[in-house]
Amino acid sequence: MIVWNVYILFCDQKTYYVGLTGNLEQRLLSHKTNQNLATKEFFDIKLVYKEEFSSRKDAERREKQLKKWTFAKKKTLIEGNFEKLKQLSKTHESC
Repeated sequence: MIVWNVYILFCDQKTYYVGLTGNLEQRLLSHKTNQNLATKEFFDIKLVYKEEFSSRKDAERREKQLKKWTFAKKKTLIEGNFEKLKQLSKTHESC
């Protein structure tokens, strides 16, 4: 059974990259060895967050959701500050 991972990378200490994979170790290696076009321009790539899913469909849904989030929301999720995350979500909904 494949475990699907939705993950967030912090690239060059300035931007987040959200991705999806069935093999996190291999995928991270591809990012760090400049084999991934989306992160090829970055030199400092760190895994800062991951979630595991048993189905690819659920992982794809979560990846799509996270990609729409602001930098602040992603940072708050990574920090585990769920109270602040709720506030940011409410603020975003009212815009």
